[in-house]
Amino acid sequence: MANLREIKRRIRSVQNTAKVTRAMQMIAASKMRRAQESVLSARPYAEKLRQVLGDLAAAHGTSGEEVQHPLLERRVVQKSLMVHFTPDRGLAGGMPGNMNRRGAQFIVDQESPTVLITVGKKGRDFMVRTGQEVLAEFTDMGDRPRLADTEPITFLMREQYITGQVDEVFLSYSRFVNMAVQTPTVVKVLPIDAEELAAPGAGYLYEPNPDQVFGSLLPRFIEMQVYHALLESIASEQSARMVAMRNASEAASDMVDDLVLEANKARQESITSELLDLVGGVAALEG
Repeated sequence: MANLREIKRRIRSVQNTAKVTRAMQMIAASKMRRAQESVLSARPYAEKLRQVLGDLAAAHGTSGEEVQHPLLERRVVQKSLMVHFTPDRGLAGGMPGNMNRRGAQFIVDQESPTVLITVGKKGRDFMVRTGQEVLAEFTDMGDRPRLADTEPITFLMREQYITGQVDEVFLSYSRFVNMAVQTPTVVKVLPIDAEELAAPGAGYLYEPNPDQVFGSLLPRFIEMQVYHALLESIASEQSARMVAMRNASEAASDMVDDLVLEANKARQESITSELLDLVGGVAALEG
């Protein structure tokens, strides 16, 4: 059994670690609440934008006209592009690893080559290490990004598609479900499926005309999807980090309890040994 001095040193070390993990847990909880509010407030806007586009697509369908727009053009898939969202920092439990495994599995399942735009250092490092073709990388997006922060990502992926360098575009991100559940998700964003968007008309009147409104809203729809994916990823990251730090704090507390018990046993053994020495000494003197 380790001596008492070594056990006390280990107890102090674990207690100091627990202080750090508790502080990180509180910070992550604060950031998680802000990120969750951002995600939940962005969802109604994204849903309403989808409804308006659906109404416009349905109006085209009832008129018998085929919707024409570069973002709707379907081609034979020869190359795909995936925008891969991951955290910049670690200490987020298994969330970064789960996202990288999901992204890697998607690339393997694709019949055509896939190039990448990585958002976050964890995804970038993983994809570079595994030999994937990384077209561009974006890091340090912050915990409270704005829509303008994602515009370079949207512009690059849109240009890659419109110019014909890629034939499909996917977003790979961790969808925030609740504090304990974050789901790795891959969704296709280009080409936009007008038939999938189409919904029964709501009787809206569009000025100057539905065609121009539809054409101007499609790029905004892509921008919103990219921005929303980033918000989902940040909320998932902070939730995973909070849970991981809470688990680490609880594990440290359990370890301290075990070490205190071990220290008490060591102290008891030391006292018993000293008492035996005293009794033996007294017996020797009396003899």
